[in-house]
Amino acid sequence: MEIPFIDLKAQYHALKPSIDARIQRVLDHGQYIMGPEVAELEGKLAGYTGARHCITVASGTEALLIALMALGIKPGDEVITTPFTFVATAEVIVLLGAVPVFVDIEPDTCNIDTSLIEAAITPKTKAIMPVSLYGQPADMDEINAIAASHGLSVIEDAAQSFGAEYKGRKSCNLSTLACTSFFPSKPLGCYGDGGAIFTSDDDMAKAMREIRVHGQQKRYVHTRIGVGGRMDTLQCAVVLAKLERFGWEIEQRRKVGARYNDLLAGRLPVVAQRPDRTSVFAQYTVFVDNREQVQEKLKAAGVPTAVHYPIPLHRQRAYEPVSRFVGVPRHCERLADRVMSLPMHPDLSFSDQQAIRRILSA
Repeated sequence: MEIPFIDLKAQYHALKPSIDARIQRVLDHGQYIMGPEVAELEGKLAGYTGARHCITVASGTEALLIALMALGIKPGDEVITTPFTFVATAEVIVLLGAVPVFVDIEPDTCNIDTSLIEAAITPKTKAIMPVSLYGQPADMDEINAIAASHGLSVIEDAAQSFGAEYKGRKSCNLSTLACTSFFPSKPLGCYGDGGAIFTSDDDMAKAMREIRVHGQQKRYVHTRIGVGGRMDTLQCAVVLAKLERFGWEIEQRRKVGARYNDLLAGRLPVVAQRPDRTSVFAQYTVFVDNREQVQEKLKAAGVPTAVHYPIPLHRQRAYEPVSRFVGVPRHCERLADRVMSLPMHPDLSFSDQQAIRRILSA
């Protein structure tokens, strides 16, 4: 038995005519940079989320960097975030000379603990960057309220949660700015790197559109410092094709997640899903003791696993001297040793999930 962790081959075969036609169209018109598919995708993604603007960019990391640049984050500024995430979240803060300020996470969802944010705010704080981990948004209303009371901006790092909802609103339309990733393994992915930024602020959108083309207002007129951050037309074409079955895939992800919940109930603790929001299950994550042994048992049976994330960012050698942690990192350090992600994708069969349960129960 071999169960794929993420089955991009099955997805491609289901969408092959649309993907091939979309790619061929780009090859025919030859506009590989800022071709018509870029504006088409931006319009469809903005409409999907309800945000006024969508700016496609070269990657999810580039999205976070451009968003921070548009906010005017500068050396010495502080950005409050979670240490329990992929390194890009803190990386972009440090690249601008700012300081990532970490607070602990909730022990059941692994999202940032909003009750700890206010204590981390100082006169140097300029923004809060929650991560919608494993596909489920953090408590964005509470975060937005804290930010509003202190005059701060909020950037939702939604690299894992495009398609999820929070109190009836779409992830990527829950805060001042939101950033997502189209890395191939994401719930909505391309065939390389890609990402997008969302906002309903016209001035912010204008700034970010300029930043992504080297700070250019018009050809050879540069009004601000920028980057080469455009998303390729070919990658936009792939995402446009994948949007055709994205609604179905989201429903399937929720069904697969619910089946896991039922199959593992009473056998294994799983990351909690809050009743006022949905998850797109970018990963289906459980808590296990003796993780290496459990992973070896699954691997021997043909079941791949992954760990998101084994070392919190405040314990990473590159970030220890350039960040600070407020409070006690009790949960993030304990859970880094216990989290384990199981195979998760829309085409995962019930029989495969039953097989995974049997192996875990053995």
